[in-house]
Amino acid sequence: MSIKPYLPVIALAVCAFLLPPVLTAAKSAFYLTQLTMSAYYALASLGLCALMGYAGQISLGQAGFFAIGGYASSFIATRNLQAIASSPLAKALDLAGLLSRGTDPYGVALLSLSPWVSCILAVLLAAAVAALIGMPVLKLKGHYLAMATLGFGLVIEKVVRGTKALGAADGLSNVPGFPILPGLVVTGGKAARASNFTISWVVLALALLALVNLFRSRAGRALRALHDGEEAAGANGVDTSRYKLNVFILGAVFAAVAGVLLTHYNGSIGPGEANVMKSVRYVAIVSVGGMANLTGTLIAGLLLNFLSLRGIFGSLDDAVFGIVLIFVMMLAPEGKAFGHSFSSFLRRKGRAG
Repeated sequence: MSIKPYLPVIALAVCAFLLPPVLTAAKSAFYLTQLTMSAYYALASLGLCALMGYAGQISLGQAGFFAIGGYASSFIATRNLQAIASSPLAKALDLAGLLSRGTDPYGVALLSLSPWVSCILAVLLAAAVAALIGMPVLKLKGHYLAMATLGFGLVIEKVVRGTKALGAADGLSNVPGFPILPGLVVTGGKAARASNFTISWVVLALALLALVNLFRSRAGRALRALHDGEEAAGANGVDTSRYKLNVFILGAVFAAVAGVLLTHYNGSIGPGEANVMKSVRYVAIVSVGGMANLTGTLIAGLLLNFLSLRGIFGSLDDAVFGIVLIFVMMLAPEGKAFGHSFSSFLRRKGRAG
């Protein structure tokens, strides 16, 4: 077995444990916060890379699934169940270790579902929505599919911005930390800065490992055949509809997991995470990295998100990602630098439509 495809995974794992002490020694530990957030955004980008680069489907709804994960998890984790604490259901959940106790900033006792429960429910919700949306939408091709997923993203943004129970324009706050293991909690506290960086990059490495193994499998070969030509793949026995739907759900799950973890890390989430421009960013990152290039997407996702979070682009943040997308289409029309380019991808989809 060749080790070359796994080198990025190994590099991520090494960086996850070596960078915190190096940056701390250099008195640059403050970079760990942006690097942690960049890892979660890169995780959502990897899910889109799987959809666009291997299944050959374009989606402008990735931010919507990110928001579904973050909002659903934070909504469930912040519901106070103290009023039903004496009910048989609450006692059964408590006995199973599925309840968490604490106090709010005002000292009021809180009883809520464990973040693990909220995470699982949030990811399942995102997967269910992806399946429900994907079945009719994935019958479309090219710019028609892009427009349909754009509409989905707009709906999610308006729902979270206009729903009072979700905090409306203010979003949800006071989201508790997510205990991964004893002593390891996804939280934004300064004392946990190094451990949270390690958690985020290990999660990213595991996600990359899963995708590398998937695309080296029989299913991965079927997806590559689907990307190269849907009709030809179907003629060779590939169930194109099932594969497209499955990878669409996979991309949604990646985005939802990223949304859950980043929300618990930040302790809050706002409607800006559902903004359609966020979806454009994910598309720009995948196009820079290369349509079927997981390593390129990973590097582009970490780098561009880090620069954005550091405020390098200032008020032109969204404009920069749009310009990046245009330049990739102009300067790498045949994808010589990073694999399949966005422009050649659109031309293939346009001919297929």
